[in-house]
Amino acid sequence: MKRVLAALGAALLCASGGAAIVAPAVDQALVESDAMPPKLSAFGLFRGNDPKMPATGIGYTLRAPLFSDYTDKHRFISIPAGRKAKVAADGTVEFPVGTVLVKSFGWADVNDGRPVETRLLIHRAAGWVALPYIWDADGKDATLALGGRRIPVSFKSPDGETHSIRYAVPNKNQCKECHSLNGAIVPIGPKARNFIPDPAASDKLRSVYFENPAALKPVMPQWDDPNAGSVATRARAYLDVNCAHCHNPAGSASNSGLFLRWTDDPTGVNYGIGKRPTAAGRGSGGMDFAITPGDPDHSFLIYRLESTDPGIAMPEVGRSTVHREGAALLRQWIAEMPKASH
Repeated sequence: MKRVLAALGAALLCASGGAAIVAPAVDQALVESDAMPPKLSAFGLFRGNDPKMPATGIGYTLRAPLFSDYTDKHRFISIPAGRKAKVAADGTVEFPVGTVLVKSFGWADVNDGRPVETRLLIHRAAGWVALPYIWDADGKDATLALGGRRIPVSFKSPDGETHSIRYAVPNKNQCKECHSLNGAIVPIGPKARNFIPDPAASDKLRSVYFENPAALKPVMPQWDDPNAGSVATRARAYLDVNCAHCHNPAGSASNSGLFLRWTDDPTGVNYGIGKRPTAAGRGSGGMDFAITPGDPDHSFLIYRLESTDPGIAMPEVGRSTVHREGAALLRQWIAEMPKASH
């Protein structure tokens, strides 16, 4: 990430006095067209087509990121000159037409740290469109993969264990499934409560891209930092970023009746506590409740998080491994619930 931020600093050089920003190299006409170019380089999003050297924009991280098979992610936003994003009263970040959210996925110990894929979320006049690109073997460009792909990789997780998986690059329809809200594609990660712009960026630079940058206040706790909040608040943050983009009243899993937003949903039956299966199928594992207070071993929410079976595993898209650290936090949260609370 440091290299990304350094590149952004170089790409966004100010003229003397810091009053002007160097014009972006992005092909904005292509970005805003209906085209889906076969090669990522056509957009001009990277300098020298190096995925760690953005041509323009501002880098960002998330306080609580989505788990994706332990990948390292490099994120930045390209917003056309003269337009700005703004933070709405509910904390939603409203990006203008012409914005591109860029996210590259890889592992430090795979391909010398080069990304395996880069996903674009482009705001066009007709709405958002998701385009997945897979980097070619020589690392010089990436190819559009509307149908997705399985890529064999071996990597080590933070605990030192080696994983050999067929990493899943989602197809265009799967992108839409996760990013759907009331049937339309929307960004799911960059919300004010979870969004951290490049800390090295000056207030002046942030104001180039945001109408009200001071409203970007990441209050969501970092789920894996015990000092960031209680077990319960961190567990809820984890569920929000990993599950609530589908599990909300307007999401693709609304028929489940299981709603897992961080602060919007009360921790009652609809949050899974004492909730019987509605649309879980064999994903319930024969268990009575999504969350059985005091008993994680008989909570099918845990059962699904710890499975890699395609008919059982949750989330359905985005992982081929079990996130043991996340599951351990949720186990602790459920184990600490009073058994009579349901």
